Amino acid sequence: MDAPRGTALFDLSGRTALVTGSSQGIGRALAQGLAEAGATVVVHGRDAAKAERAAAEIAESTGRETHVALFDVTDAAAVDAGIADVEARLGTPDILVNNAGIQRRNPIADFTDEDWHDLVATNLTSAFLLSRRVARGMIARGSGRIVSIGSVQSQLARPSIAPYSATKGAIVMLTKGLCADLAPHGISVNALAPGYFATELTQPLVDDPAFSAWVAGRTPAGRWGRVDDLVGTLVFLSSDASAFVHGQTIFVDGGMTAVV
Repeated sequence: MDAPRGTALFDLSGRTALVTGSSQGIGRALAQGLAEAGATVVVHGRDAAKAERAAAEIAESTGRETHVALFDVTDAAAVDAGIADVEARLGTPDILVNNAGIQRRNPIADFTDEDWHDLVATNLTSAFLLSRRVARGMIARGSGRIVSIGSVQSQLARPSIAPYSATKGAIVMLTKGLCADLAPHGISVNALAPGYFATELTQPLVDDPAFSAWVAGRTPAGRWGRVDDLVGTLVFLSSDASAFVHGQTIFVDGGMTAVV
């Protein structure tokens, strides 16, 4: 059979995608976009009602099959059990999107041990645990796509979020390291790094006139990102169109990291 060409390179029909933290916010938009590109999507969360509602909405709007997975991404045993359940239903996912993440803000002198450990566990350890577990099935199959969600804060620092920046910087290097291990097995590993995006979690900042003015002035595109702005890059990284793209972090930030 001939290799896909043109727009067919972006077709995800027949593939399954697990998006962690996808019951709301950026993860919800990413799951929707993958379904619209043809994938069978597994919506993940810890709140069953929210995850099931998101999955039902995606299925209704796209006509695609959707599933729900409920487990703690920071706990190795829970990840193992959660992926085993997904594999029993659908096989090893073709696409893993490590999206689950949190933010904590405080000046570094006041930053608590608990907040540090929560950030590392949710933003970094989860990506390691999910990638390690899913990679086993991907290696056996000889194919797969892993995309981790980074941030402009992997390159740019701001006051009060040093630990968050550390976790996102680590995602860049975890992506490179996973590439070294997994590319020989036909698995591509990349990261997608958003700039400032308007979501439920950032709404207080969006509503702050001074902060929104700063975002608009600091971003060459002159605005906050919209969650739909991330979908095209994710579909690219999840599809045959990116078959020779390995170990890269692609910034979707309106140009913020391109300018001083």
